Amino acid sequence: MNYQVRPSAVAGMFYPGAGDTLAVEVERLIAGATPAEVARAPKLLVVPHAGYVYSGPIAAQAYALLARWRDRFRRVVLLGPAHRLAIRGLALPSVAAFETPLGRVAIDRTALAQLRGLEQVSVNDAVHAKEHSLEVQLPFLQRALDPFTLVPLVVGAATATQVAEVLERLWGGEETLIVISTDLSHYLPYAEARATDRRTVERILQLDPDLDHDQACGATALGGALLAARAHGLAPRLLDLRNSGDTAGDRSRVVGYCALAFEPRDNTVSDRDEEDAEDDAGLGAALLSRARNAIARALDLPTGDEPHHPVLECAGATFVTLRRGGELRGCIGTLSAQRELADDVRRHALAAAFRDPRFEPLRVEEFAQLEIEVSLLDVAMPLAAGSEAEAHAALRPGVDGVLLEWRGRSATFLPQVWEQLPRPREFLAALKHKAGLPADFWAEDLRLSRYRVRKFVQPGMAA
Repeated sequence: MNYQVRPSAVAGMFYPGAGDTLAVEVERLIAGATPAEVARAPKLLVVPHAGYVYSGPIAAQAYALLARWRDRFRRVVLLGPAHRLAIRGLALPSVAAFETPLGRVAIDRTALAQLRGLEQVSVNDAVHAKEHSLEVQLPFLQRALDPFTLVPLVVGAATATQVAEVLERLWGGEETLIVISTDLSHYLPYAEARATDRRTVERILQLDPDLDHDQACGATALGGALLAARAHGLAPRLLDLRNSGDTAGDRSRVVGYCALAFEPRDNTVSDRDEEDAEDDAGLGAALLSRARNAIARALDLPTGDEPHHPVLECAGATFVTLRRGGELRGCIGTLSAQRELADDVRRHALAAAFRDPRFEPLRVEEFAQLEIEVSLLDVAMPLAAGSEAEAHAALRPGVDGVLLEWRGRSATFLPQVWEQLPRPREFLAALKHKAGLPADFWAEDLRLSRYRVRKFVQPGMAA
């Protein structure tokens, strides 16, 4: 058989050229990731495509998610931007396989046939020959998945709608994983890049496909994927957001990287959903027991068991809220991950019990009646709003925790506050009051960010 193969073009440059060395490097990057708690198998990943020393740790955050479902995915639809040759539309290769130092990946010829008749799709081996945006993803996929076939598409001058049309034909079922390869901003100073990339990611999380190539070099492919995600009801989750200044480069001119996973929004209950609910309950029990025991030790009271959960060893951000007789008794936390989750929840339990300036330190006789609530926070992302009216329209009551910042003043409300303040106008007014600002205050440099939480509650042990 005359086996036509597209050989690796950037092995030894973007990633190690020797198979053994490459395998060890990819395994090291994946093992060093801290995969998020994802309820269902991701349908779509967004990953960066620079050299592994720069973007490998960020890409690994997405690929680490696949371990749980490595035997499910049998086909990968991989899209990335054209860097070396200008093309119109989307380009497929004519070869039978792509090769890396880890071996060959067969092209899914049956899937390619599904694209016949689409005028935006052509065959162009020249554009694939030296393109790195697709190739750098293959070693990760080869180590993260069992054997799979590949549908590689280089994206040139096209519209997001044209890309979405291609993805619709290739969507498939649970056997198909879609991977979008893109970096974010290029060659901005470190602080400017961080702000720019956070705004871009906020738009991605809102499934806004109107992105340009200054925001993301793979904006066209990404925009099409966001249209498809909307149509199929996928929920985005940010896994990592950094730049080359955080990994291996200097900070004068950096390139931004993000990793995201998109999973189905499915309200039906399956066996896997039940397992996920059990896992969430296990994490809640582990967090709550550590919070209660930390307070008990400080009061010289007996402590209980502390069940283990693997997530406790990952960095995390918590708020601990204490109530007695339904009344607030203390609330302390942080918005960003600064330490291992087990340590974070213990510290905030102690601070809420004994160092909340609004309350006297907790007394021994109150302990048995103490309700403990632990909120586990996702990463806070900027809320794009040019006016207070836009902020009201963008806020999601009951869902968003909100952080307000203005010239050294700051305040936050957890999503639970929506229960007392269900309307965006009164919610935001109260948040401004908490920050020491008038209820009608607004300024161009006022910053709002939002985050989501998972809440776990343990009632008091005695009435």
